[in-house]
Amino acid sequence: MVEGIFMKRALTVSALLIASAMPALAADIPYKAPPPMMAPPVYNWTGFYVGINGGYSFGRSSRDISFFDAATGLPILPGVGSNLAGGTELSGGLFGGQIGYNWQAGNWLLGIETDAQWTGQRGSANLLCAGLVCVPGATALPAGVLGTAATVEQKLEWFGTLRGRGGILFSPMFLAYVTGGAAYGTVKNDVALATVTAAGVPVAVTGSNSSSRFGWTLGAGVEWAFIPNWSAKLEYLYMDLGTSSSTARLVTPAIGASLSARTTDSIVRAGINYRF
Repeated sequence: MVEGIFMKRALTVSALLIASAMPALAADIPYKAPPPMMAPPVYNWTGFYVGINGGYSFGRSSRDISFFDAATGLPILPGVGSNLAGGTELSGGLFGGQIGYNWQAGNWLLGIETDAQWTGQRGSANLLCAGLVCVPGATALPAGVLGTAATVEQKLEWFGTLRGRGGILFSPMFLAYVTGGAAYGTVKNDVALATVTAAGVPVAVTGSNSSSRFGWTLGAGVEWAFIPNWSAKLEYLYMDLGTSSSTARLVTPAIGASLSARTTDSIVRAGINYRF
């Protein structure tokens, strides 16, 4: 019986010794901590970017066409159709590219951007003159009356802008901005005169002039950074390229036409930018 009591006490002491040694043994087992949680990167708009864009433009050319005696240079019947005011639509697609730089300060952004655009914008108008009398709005002449047809065609061949941008970040990835600055481009004006002489000989002449114009532009847009380094934008611009002109002269009959046109444009375009 004494031996049994002794054995129980020995087992109890052994159990206590093992229990006390367990923390030390656990401390000696290598432990690998889980990887730290990485905070998502904060998108930064500061830096250079390049991109492409495409869209459509709804242009307008407000024209003033004046007819004159090609022999003397004097206006034809002043006050009677010598100045035909009107407008020509200059609508068409456009495609181009842009490059710029942004500075971000908190939720605010400032930047500068320049772009160059090819455009297929063009428009035309037709006028009729009976002899040396040019009647606004005439589309046909009486039978047997010799007339002179005047055709005006205008085209915005290309344009570019140099603009500042200023906006606010409504979220780290979404920007709304306004933009404005200088605009420039080439406007081509064609004035064609055609008639049939008393001897039945058709004669025609075309005056053509391409001129570089400088003006201004103003607009607004939104831009969304959909993945790192890439963003998509939607933009509206109003552009005014000022006034251009062209002249054509017929010898027989001695009639000439001078065109003066002011070109404005409303542009809607979408684009993609890559940020370095």
